[in-house]
Amino acid sequence: MRERALKRTSLLLALLCLCAARCWAEGIVVIAHPSVPKTDLATLQRIYTGKVIEINGVSIVPINAPPGSFERNRFLRDFLQQDEEKYTAYWTVRRYIGKGSPPREVASADMAVAVQSTPGAIGYLPDSELRPGMAILMRR
Repeated sequence: MRERALKRTSLLLALLCLCAARCWAEGIVVIAHPSVPKTDLATLQRIYTGKVIEINGVSIVPINAPPGSFERNRFLRDFLQQDEEKYTAYWTVRRYIGKGSPPREVASADMAVAVQSTPGAIGYLPDSELRPGMAILMRR
C-alpha cells in the first residue's frame, strides 16, 4: 500500500515537472489593439515604465498580467530585463513622486479580450493563446 502511494506521488511529481518545463519553454507574444502602430523593444520598455504614453498620436494603454503570474514573470524577464521586485519598486517610487501609476492589471485569461476591446492597448500572452486576427507587435 505504501509503495503504491509512493509510485503515485512520484508520477504526479514527474507530470508536474513536465508541465512546468513545457510552460517555461513556451514563448510570450506582445499583442496590441489594431489602432497601435508598430513599435520597437526600446519603445515597449518605455511604455511599460510610463515614459511613453503616446505613439504617432495614439494614446497607449499598457496592460499587465497579475504579479506572480507566469506571463508577467516571462514578460518582465524577456522584454523589460527586470524581475517583479525591481518593477514593483520602480513603480512605487514613480507613484510616490507623482510621475504616474503602473499599468492596469487584468487576469491572464482576460488579457486578449482586454487588449482587443481597448483602443491603444498593449498586452502579452503565451504563444498558445494567440488567436487569428490578433495584432502581434513582437515575440520571444
